[in-house]
Amino acid sequence: MRRLPDGLILLSGGKEIPRNYDVNYVFRQHSNFLYLTGVEEPDCHLLLDPKRRTSTLFLPRIDEHHRVWEGHVPGPAEAKTLYGVPRVLYCDALPAEIKRARKGYRRAYADAASWKHSGSALKGLHKASLTLEDAIEELRTIKTPGELERMAEANRISGRAHELVMRQTRAGMREYEVQALFEAECLRSGQRHLAYPSIVAAGKNGAVLHYRRNDAKLKKGQLLLIDAGVEVRGYAADITRTFPVSSRFSPKQRDVYSVVLETQKACIDAARPGLNSAAWHVLSMRLIADGLRDMKLLRGSIDELVETGAVRLFYPHGIGHLLGLDVHDGLGGKRRKKPNPTKVPVRFVADLEPGMAVTVEPGVYFIDALLNSPRLRRKHRDQVDFTRAERFLDLGGVRIEDDIVVRPSGPPRNLTSVAKEIGDIEALRRGV
Repeated sequence: MRRLPDGLILLSGGKEIPRNYDVNYVFRQHSNFLYLTGVEEPDCHLLLDPKRRTSTLFLPRIDEHHRVWEGHVPGPAEAKTLYGVPRVLYCDALPAEIKRARKGYRRAYADAASWKHSGSALKGLHKASLTLEDAIEELRTIKTPGELERMAEANRISGRAHELVMRQTRAGMREYEVQALFEAECLRSGQRHLAYPSIVAAGKNGAVLHYRRNDAKLKKGQLLLIDAGVEVRGYAADITRTFPVSSRFSPKQRDVYSVVLETQKACIDAARPGLNSAAWHVLSMRLIADGLRDMKLLRGSIDELVETGAVRLFYPHGIGHLLGLDVHDGLGGKRRKKPNPTKVPVRFVADLEPGMAVTVEPGVYFIDALLNSPRLRRKHRDQVDFTRAERFLDLGGVRIEDDIVVRPSGPPRNLTSVAKEIGDIEALRRGV
């Protein structure tokens, strides 16, 4: 309300979405609505009146049929205590409340769902939906201690599940059996929602960045990449680990893994206030280029390998992204966006600030579509040893991902404590 004092502010929560006939998809609240209210039930609305400094939550009026089939839903009196909102009314009062509250305003900061639901009551007010979205995105970028505790809990639960997977995965299992191990542990901890669909990728499948099939059989000698996390009251963990299906890394796997691990540790240490996210990504590219050059996969100067994009054949994504109520949180709001000081394309460009939660996820992949592209072979023939790189195609990929929080000074807080050193992983694989 302080940021948008000149308009009525209205947000609508999510609605249940039918899967088929009378069965709905599992409901998950819209992130912006969850951020402002904590309400995880569908069909609710929030009205903020900056001039009068009032906040009103609107709940659906529940009938007997709903109570028979769905059980208890909080009413207005209970909701006041649960969510800390001073005024709680039923949704059928919303049109009259808008009519009363809109006096003195010329614009409405309302999301798209609110315009669809309450457009007639808002008619005549200037539509400022994008301004509202940007303001909430900016607020969500810097996490409060309470938010960070939920993210830390999501990391603790996800971490237990990742280490359980490292202990119990065996050759002959299917990827979906590994997925079941991880997700059962999350459910056992009382959490209903994963932060995103789990990626469980063995061997060559690890080179597919957003692999989803999760149905291949695990074989001895392969690497297994698992990118999976749970959310706690909406707040996400996003963790990736790569480990051998056998009890030990092979020399080739160890070499690639070490390049990624050392890159990740250096990038975590570099995540200080004021660091531009594009420059941070370039640092990761330089470190990976240096490591792959030592492995004789790349040749030439580090500057050239980064500027020409040769290193992107093995590392085609960014160093990380903002994290919070969405696994890929917003870009930080317009006021935080900065010009890109590099020639490298990145998803978001902003200076790191205390309280930002970001992922750190460098990777090295051997992707057939890139390494056997005639165009890329011609472009990078002097920089890439394609013959040598082809010998790694069966390896797939290595990605290591932790969730960190930028501190006012010094190195960041790492929310993720899952084993990632080679010795620690091999000890878990041997059951030590």
